[in-house]
Amino acid sequence: MRLAIIQPRAVYDDPAATIAVTLEHWRAASALGARLILFPEAWLLGHAYDAPVIHARAASMPPLLERLCDASRALPATAIVGAFEAIDGWIFNNALIIEAGRIKGRYAKSHPNEDGVTPGVAMPVFDGDGRRYAINICNDANHPATAARAVAAGADLLLYPLNNMLPATVAERWRSRSVDNLVDRARETGCWIASSDVTGEAGERVAFGCTMIVRPDGTIATRVPEGEVGMAIHDLPLAS
Repeated sequence: MRLAIIQPRAVYDDPAATIAVTLEHWRAASALGARLILFPEAWLLGHAYDAPVIHARAASMPPLLERLCDASRALPATAIVGAFEAIDGWIFNNALIIEAGRIKGRYAKSHPNEDGVTPGVAMPVFDGDGRRYAINICNDANHPATAARAVAAGADLLLYPLNNMLPATVAERWRSRSVDNLVDRARETGCWIASSDVTGEAGERVAFGCTMIVRPDGTIATRVPEGEVGMAIHDLPLAS
């Protein structure tokens, strides 16, 4: 599997810019032969912790997703894109699997730390180009049992959409801890691990970017440099 991980600057409440930036990275990764592309947590319209903002972004999501699916219909790669969604009256922090212009599946964050967001209970596993992958979202990385659930469900690749746009002192504290979490999850599960994070500044918040692919032994195979917008691509071997 050729896997692409994206590290963009955060975009907030701008559907046109969100779609443009997403498609720019999606097309670039597809042109390089990527079959699976990972974007950050709550990438579409941006991450937040307070309920009114989250609800407003979730309410704006259906037409944005329809436009994104229509625009990506001809792209060969599958993309995993984060968004807040309202489903049956509940708000979820979701990762959506978009393939050939349709939503193939969803994973809802098991351990949300955002106001008013409902925890997900399912642990779906998806097939992709010789790998079986599952998704854990950001704070889920602090819970080894969540990764273990994914492995028990049959995953051999764990994908971590992150969004470490945080107050400066908090961001500095998590700068190495986020890396340590991913390395620990790889060693514990024996899985390949991939993450995608935002970078840059937003008001008084900053994100250094923790976008990397980690081998099952905990060594880092590739990484987008901190503070840089970009993409990394790695060819994962077929599962044994």
